[in-house]
Amino acid sequence: MMRPFKVAHATSDNWAMAVKACTDVVADLADDATLGFVYVTDAFAGDFASILTYLRQKTGVEHWVGTVGIGICAGGHEYFDKPAVAIMLAALPEDDFRLFPSITQGMAQLSQDTRDWIRTTSPVTGLVHADPSHEELSELIDDLSAETSTFLVGGLTSSREAHHQIAGRVTGGGVSGVFFAPTVEVATGLSQGCIPIAPSHEISDCVDNVVIGLDGRRALDVFKEDIGAELAADMPRVGGVIHAALPIIGSDTGDYLVRNLIGIDPERGWLAIAEEIEPGERIVFVRRDPQSAAQDMMRMLERLKKRLGRPPRGGIYVSCVARGPNMFGDAGGEMGMIQSVLGDFPLVGFYAGGEISFNRLYTYTGVLTLFL
Repeated sequence: MMRPFKVAHATSDNWAMAVKACTDVVADLADDATLGFVYVTDAFAGDFASILTYLRQKTGVEHWVGTVGIGICAGGHEYFDKPAVAIMLAALPEDDFRLFPSITQGMAQLSQDTRDWIRTTSPVTGLVHADPSHEELSELIDDLSAETSTFLVGGLTSSREAHHQIAGRVTGGGVSGVFFAPTVEVATGLSQGCIPIAPSHEISDCVDNVVIGLDGRRALDVFKEDIGAELAADMPRVGGVIHAALPIIGSDTGDYLVRNLIGIDPERGWLAIAEEIEPGERIVFVRRDPQSAAQDMMRMLERLKKRLGRPPRGGIYVSCVARGPNMFGDAGGEMGMIQSVLGDFPLVGFYAGGEISFNRLYTYTGVLTLFL
C-alpha cells in the first residue's frame, strides 16, 4: 500500500527555527521520501537558499520544488503577513518525476536528460511555479503544455520581496517545476471566484487590450447596462468588484478567464482590460462575490470527491492571493472547506498572483491537485 505524504508547517521570526520545527515533524518519513514540496511566505524570501540547504541536510531529501507566497497554507491553516514555512514529503520512485529549473523561452531550454525523460515517459501532469515579471508568461505556459502534452497546474509567485522559486535549486525569471509520470495518479479541480452578471457579448471593435464596441454599440454603454443603474451612477465603486472575463471556447463547464478592468474612458466609451483581444471574441462581465465563490468551491470539491477511489495521499492547493481571508473572512476558512468535503489529508500550497490550470493563466481561482 502506498504511504500517505507527510506535511508540516510552522511560524517563527527565525527561519531556522521554523524549518527545524517542520523537519522534526516529518522525520519518520524522511528516510523513504524522494521529493519535497516547500512553500514560504515572503518574509523568508531572502532566506530561501539557506532554507533549501537546511532541508536537504536534515531530511536527506535531495529533490525539492516550491516557491514564495504572500500567503501559504498547510492542513487547515493559512498564514498571511507572517513568517511561515510549509513542507510536504512524498515517497515516489525517483524515475516517476523530473524537476526542471526556470525556463524563459520554451522546451528547448530543458536539459537533455529532462527532454529524454519526457520523450520516453510521456508525463501527463506538471506542477509549475512562474515569475510574474515574465512579459510573455501566458504564451510560455501554453507552449510548455503543448510541447510536452502535459496538464499543468500551479501558480505565479507572489511576493513583496524576491520572486524566488525552487526546482532542485533556487531559480526564477520564468517557469520552473516538476513533471510527473503517468504512474503518479493525480486528480485536479478548479474553482472560480467571480460569477457572470449578464450574458456574454461579441467584441465588435477593439485595439490591443481596449474594448471599443460590444454587439455593435459603445462598450461603456453595454457595460453600464450590465452592472446596473446603482453601480453605473458611482463608477469608482466598480474597481476590484467588477471584472472582464473571456469565455473559453469549447469548454463543457462554461469556463472563463477573468481579467482586471484597468481603464475606462467615459468620453469615448472605451474599456481597457488586462488582456489583448481580437474582434469577434466574446466577453462577459463578472462580479467578485464571496458567497458564490464559496458555493463554487463546494461544487468543485464534491465533483472531485466523486472521482476519487480512495483518500488522497497528499495535495497541492494554489489559490489567488485575493481569496483566503481576503475573500472568505476567517483565516483557515478556505482550507476548512477542503477538509469538510475531503477530510484531513496532507496538503500544502500558496496564495498566488495568478493560477495555472492546463495551459491557461487564471485569476481569482483556486486550483486543487490531489495525489492518489
